[in-house]
Amino acid sequence: MKIYVGVTDYNWYQYLSKINPEDVNFWQPGGNTEFKVLLPGAPFLFKLKSPYNAIGGVGFFSSHTRLPMNMAWDVFANRNGCIAYSQFQQMILQYRKDKLNTNPTIGCIVLTNPIFFKQEDWIPVPADWSKSIVQGKSYELSSSPGKELWAQIELLLQKYPFEYSSEGIKSQLILEETDERYGKSILRKVRLGQGAFRILITDAYSRKCSITGEKTLPVLEAAHIKPYAESGPHYISNGLLLRSDMHKLFDTGYITITKDHHIEVSKKIAEEFQNGKEYYQYHGKQLSYLPHKPSDRPDERYIEWHNNIFKS
Repeated sequence: MKIYVGVTDYNWYQYLSKINPEDVNFWQPGGNTEFKVLLPGAPFLFKLKSPYNAIGGVGFFSSHTRLPMNMAWDVFANRNGCIAYSQFQQMILQYRKDKLNTNPTIGCIVLTNPIFFKQEDWIPVPADWSKSIVQGKSYELSSSPGKELWAQIELLLQKYPFEYSSEGIKSQLILEETDERYGKSILRKVRLGQGAFRILITDAYSRKCSITGEKTLPVLEAAHIKPYAESGPHYISNGLLLRSDMHKLFDTGYITITKDHHIEVSKKIAEEFQNGKEYYQYHGKQLSYLPHKPSDRPDERYIEWHNNIFKS
């Protein structure tokens, strides 16, 4: 297992440390390189640029994707590290040569459960860190200096139990005894945030509405099968990528899916709204797209829950 030390701007770090977000976008202004260093759940450390030159926090890798800049703002908003889209645009364009392109595609390293240390707890960078490193560097946890760096992070995680409020729900990172290869303990409860969930669903469904096949990204939304407010988890298997109107009908029980992934459209649409031709064409059809991994496809437990709210 690896950890990654990513170089970040102090303003990004300082702003996010004040709002205590559930997830963040560690953006890449170029958007050309896919981030393949970490496995999901692995630690991603925040190394502050000069003159600070210290590790000031940690997040946990969820996924990497590429998005148009305005979509990255739509998904993460101020969790991109600033208060307004105009500021975000300035932050991105200052690093790009094609400044006339006002909506470039950028890289998005999605990190969940970020923790920002107080300055007195900042950790010196490893001795082998070079000033020439621009983006970051990975370390193996099984050998030096990665092993020693992770030991320092572990101690701080006991001092900084992660806690956030999302719809009244509190969460906390829990250390538990487990795999000896990575030391005496690793993180057990790293929760996905809403932004991380949306990105995972969007990419799992190859950016296509699972009912209509629509590919226009701004109108595609990550839908929970069993709502988060009803204890539905941020799992890919509890999600569908839906066009915005399909999402609304799905959430309100006018559309559902069967356990064998067929679409059912309620007759109540016609009865209540004297319309629905657009939607009845999908009744009885198989979902147009499902994730490649069987474990990511809609779970029968969540489908059964949703079938109970369907307006048959």
